[in-house]
Amino acid sequence: MISKQNLWFLTLFSLILVLSVYYITMPNDLLKDVEVSENENITATVDEVDSLLAMRVSLEEERQTSIDALQEQLVSDVLGTEEKNNIYEQLKYLNEIQSREEEIEKSIKKDYGVNCFVKIDKANAEVVCVANEHNNKLANNIMRLIQKEYKNKVFVTVKFQKK
Repeated sequence: MISKQNLWFLTLFSLILVLSVYYITMPNDLLKDVEVSENENITATVDEVDSLLAMRVSLEEERQTSIDALQEQLVSDVLGTEEKNNIYEQLKYLNEIQSREEEIEKSIKKDYGVNCFVKIDKANAEVVCVANEHNNKLANNIMRLIQKEYKNKVFVTVKFQKK
């Protein structure tokens, strides 16, 4: 009778053997595309979409962490009804802000043809636009567009990032 240890050994050995045979019989063309020499310098170009995407992903991760923590508190048995209502309102607020940011980004793209990133935090709005040069008129138009979305005064910052 085969013991558990011997069975695991045979299983892993068989797996290694199958993978080795597969690796040996692979066409060489596949391996040439993957190999990179250690002395070769690799340069990555980041275009406007990538930098804006990186900002969006970072903000999304930050918000998702907050949402997860709030949802964890929401299902807790320790908190009372009023506290749970406050947490629910915070979750609702985060969703509204995310929707508003997306709407503003689409409006700026549609109206002015500029790719941008919008981050809203309470009464502050930060906009990063990708453009070759700083354009005061465009910045003022973006500030007005954002201010129209709110009843109360909002502090808007517009930054330009080179393409």
